[in-house]
Amino acid sequence: MDEGTRTLSAAERLDWLRLIRSENVGPRTFNRLLERFGSAGGALDALPDMAKRGGLRRAISICSKADAEREMAAVERIGARLLATIEPAYPRWLAGAEDAPPLLSVIGDASVLTRPMVAMVGARNGRNFARKLAADLGRAGMVVASGMARGIDTAAHQGALASGTVAVLAGGADVIYPPENDGLWRDIAQAGVVVSEMPPGTQPQASYFPRRNRIISGLSLGVVVVEANARSGSLITARFAADQGREVFAVPGSPMDPRAAGPNDLIRHGATLTESAEDVLAVLSDLLRRPLGEDKTAQYRGPAATLPAEDEAARARSQILELLGPSPVSVDEIIRQCQLSPSVVSWVLLELELAGRLDRHPGNKVSLLMG
Repeated sequence: MDEGTRTLSAAERLDWLRLIRSENVGPRTFNRLLERFGSAGGALDALPDMAKRGGLRRAISICSKADAEREMAAVERIGARLLATIEPAYPRWLAGAEDAPPLLSVIGDASVLTRPMVAMVGARNGRNFARKLAADLGRAGMVVASGMARGIDTAAHQGALASGTVAVLAGGADVIYPPENDGLWRDIAQAGVVVSEMPPGTQPQASYFPRRNRIISGLSLGVVVVEANARSGSLITARFAADQGREVFAVPGSPMDPRAAGPNDLIRHGATLTESAEDVLAVLSDLLRRPLGEDKTAQYRGPAATLPAEDEAARARSQILELLGPSPVSVDEIIRQCQLSPSVVSWVLLELELAGRLDRHPGNKVSLLMG
C-alpha cells in the first residue's frame, strides 16, 4: 500500500457515502467537514446543529443509513466498487484536486486509474485524427480519458482501447449515454475503466455534464481539445484543466471553420499547439517524473479540531454576514476586515454552506445566496 493511503472499513465507507449524499454537502464541503471532525461519522453528527446555526429554518436532509446501504447494494449489483480519495486505487492526480469526488463508482480494471492520463475532448468531427492521436498516446504509455460522448470522445476511446482508456459518465456508471455506445461501454468495462460520481441508475442531465468534465480534466496531466466551437462544452473542460493546474493542448484549424474557433482561441491564450502525440509528450515529460496527487490521509486522522465557543461563533457570524452579499468577496479580505482567526471564519462559512446560504467561487471567494 502506498505511504499515506489506507483502505476504508465498511462502516467508514458507508459514512462517507451518507455524508456526500446529504443536503448541501459537495466535494469541497465534504473535505472541510472531514478536516474539522476527523471522520465522516463525526461530521454527520454535527450537520443538524451546524445547518441550524447557519440559518437553515428546517432540519437538514441527511442521507439515511438505509438509503446508503441500498446504494451500496446497487453498486455491487452493477459490478462496480466505490473508491475513496484516500485509498491507494483512487487516481492520485484526481485526488489532488480540491473538488475531487470523495467516492467514485468504478467498473472495470481499477489499476488503469493509477497510470498517467491525457484527456481528449471535442465536437463530433475530426474523429480520424482523434482516433490516431489516442492510439499514438496509448503506445507511448498514456491512458486516454474522455466522456464517451458522440464524435471525438468515442473516437478517442476507440483509439486507446488496446492500451487503456477511462470513460467518465455524467449519469450512473451503468447508464449508457448515448445509447448507441452500448458496445463501446462494454468494451471499456472489459478492457479499461468506466467511472462516475453519481449513484447507479442516475440518468444524465444537462447540469451533470460540467461536473463530469472537471473529473475528466482532474484525472489527467493535460487536456487535448481536438475541435470545439466558441460555446462548446469542451472549453469548459479546458477551463477546469487550467484551474486545476493541468496542461491544455489544442489542435488548430482553419479560421474559416467555426469548429476550430475554440482550439484556435485556446492557442492564442497559451495552450500548446498540437499536431501529433509528440507535441503532447514533449510537454508532459517533466510532469511524468513528479506526482500531482496530495496525501489526504493525514487530514482525516486523529481527533476533531477544536471548535469555536458559541459566543465567539455568534459574534463572528454577525460580522461575517455584514461583509457578505451577492458579489464575491475573498475569504482573506473577510479575515482582514473582521480581524478573526482563519479557523473561526472557516467554521462560520461552513455553517452557511450547510444552510444553503453560501456560494463558493474561484480564487477563494465567497458570496451570499439571496432569497
